[in-house]
Amino acid sequence: MNTPSAQIGFDRFIQLDWATAALRVRAGMSNLDDLVRMLDSSHAGPAAKKKTRTVINRLWLEPRPDLVEFADRGVRIYSESPDTPVSALTWGMALATYPFFGKVAEIIGRLTTLQGDCTSAEVHRRMSEIYGEREGTRRMTNMVLQSQADWGAIERLDRGRRIARRKATDLHGAPVVAWLAEACLRSTGRALPVANIESNPIIYPFNLGGSTSYILSKSKALEMRVDSAGNQVIGLAS
Repeated sequence: MNTPSAQIGFDRFIQLDWATAALRVRAGMSNLDDLVRMLDSSHAGPAAKKKTRTVINRLWLEPRPDLVEFADRGVRIYSESPDTPVSALTWGMALATYPFFGKVAEIIGRLTTLQGDCTSAEVHRRMSEIYGEREGTRRMTNMVLQSQADWGAIERLDRGRRIARRKATDLHGAPVVAWLAEACLRSTGRALPVANIESNPIIYPFNLGGSTSYILSKSKALEMRVDSAGNQVIGLAS
């Protein structure tokens, strides 16, 4: 399910304000000049701004061809329900676009499930086991951690050495729930048990709320079925 282009790294810190501006541009609610001014004021040089803009483009302004329709549905959710947390929408696009982002999220979600916190060293070690002991792996992991902190998912304590979960955002069964579940499927590349969607570590910053099974069954983009073990699973509709 993940295409080669999906391997492009999440290698820049992305403020939620920048992602919000980009989402509003795609929704026709704002002008691109507003985003340009924000980036101009926060970046020291054109090279840094260009790299940041590349990540923002992938998230909202110029998503991969296979994600255009998915992004458009996210924009429609935001347009029809402006109170939808932009953090949930941008999290979903980051999961679908960047497997690296999803893996960091999964690791944090798992490590913080019991006690609510973990060390950044643990996250770096596990990412290195997956992607190799490279400076790029460490740098990109730091960019994801910094971004997730800015998006309200985690708090970095002890000069960044410890990571603590913030209180999860309750989505109250809103339309974004099925869309976010779809992002999980796009990120993992496989069908997932319906019973475990709510507690999936990859979306640890959010409580889906409502009757998750019912909400997912109403999505035309998703397909519910029973696996060989008799468990109800959800996958992308063919």
